[in-house]
Amino acid sequence: MTKYERLLQKAHENGAKVYEIDLGTDLPCGKCVNNFIFINSRVSDKEKYCILSEELGHYHKTVGNITDQSIVSNVKQELIARKWGYERLVGIVDLINAHKSGVRNKFELAEYLHITEEFLESAIEYYRSKYGITYQIDNYIIYFHPNFGVLEII
Repeated sequence: MTKYERLLQKAHENGAKVYEIDLGTDLPCGKCVNNFIFINSRVSDKEKYCILSEELGHYHKTVGNITDQSIVSNVKQELIARKWGYERLVGIVDLINAHKSGVRNKFELAEYLHITEEFLESAIEYYRSKYGITYQIDNYIIYFHPNFGVLEII
């Protein structure tokens, strides 16, 4: 079972009904309306996985129609949903486990996590804004800027 299929299963277990439909563009996109989540069927499984995580963030954390992003409260809700997705697919422990597995660059990390490089970049930026340039946990230091990396303190 792929990571996307596992996330689909969790979504269904939490009451969300997920449908893959042709949304008319080749852009990665999705939509959450009440307990229905629509994922663009034209994109790769990696893109679907990233989209579904954000849409589940909307399902769990946002309310109402937030499509008008000129409204500040809607922008805030959009960010909340994205953060929810980043923390689910690119957790701090996932970053350490990737390092332990021999992952040494962003491309390998995106492959390891089965996410797009764009999603990874956004997640790293999110963590940088949350923690600053570095974050230490146990005997690991995670660098978010200027270059991403994980250092084990021996």
